[in-house]
Amino acid sequence: MSLCDTPGFMVGPDAERTATVRHFSRLFVTGANLSVPVVALILRKAHGLGAMAMLGGSTHAPATAAWPSGELGAMGLEGAVRLGYRKELAAIADPGERDREYERLLAELYDRGKAVNAAAAPEVDDVIDPADSRRWITAALDDRHTEPIPAGPKRRPFIDTW
Repeated sequence: MSLCDTPGFMVGPDAERTATVRHFSRLFVTGANLSVPVVALILRKAHGLGAMAMLGGSTHAPATAAWPSGELGAMGLEGAVRLGYRKELAAIADPGERDREYERLLAELYDRGKAVNAAAAPEVDDVIDPADSRRWITAALDDRHTEPIPAGPKRRPFIDTW
């Protein structure tokens, strides 16, 4: 059972100098080799590599739900706007107008990243009321979700990323 609230991992030149991505890649390798299914509840943020680690490598787990406050994205939404719209924002000369456009784009991404919208795609199975969390977790962890994944020829018990 994973309760996910992660804005992601830092990436970029500073993270590369300290090999941060290589260090936390152990989470992905471990998650990919788990012998039990991952059941996940997204409480708030599920962004980028941090969410991938918390969700066992994918939102396509046997059971993934989110609270209405959940937001999903490939990376932190502020960074996504700054990087994804860098040229468009830089082309706006007036700083006030640039800030308004940034806020408009950010609001658009927040709207698209809402858990309710992610549930319309195969990202999450359901958006639940937080008061129903215990019932959902109990149902998700019933016998059909807790059977160990059989070992196969492609399974590896451990791979060190270093």
